[in-house]
Amino acid sequence: MLKWLDSIPLGILAIMAVFLGLAPFTPEPHLWQKLNMLFAGELVKPIDIFDLFMHGTPAVLLVIRLLRMRR
Repeated sequence: MLKWLDSIPLGILAIMAVFLGLAPFTPEPHLWQKLNMLFAGELVKPIDIFDLFMHGTPAVLLVIRLLRMRR
């Protein structure tokens, strides 16, 4: 079912997770900012939800890929 994820090179996933997770670098990474908003209950605008999805997806895919490799 997740063979498409296995076909993506691990290095590419790691680079995407780091750069999209930390972009923009100043004043605060978007992923960190959106996670803080989520836990504070302030993540209500559609653009903020999309931002969380866009910046967080590579990290989630990387974690899933690493867990699949562990088996």
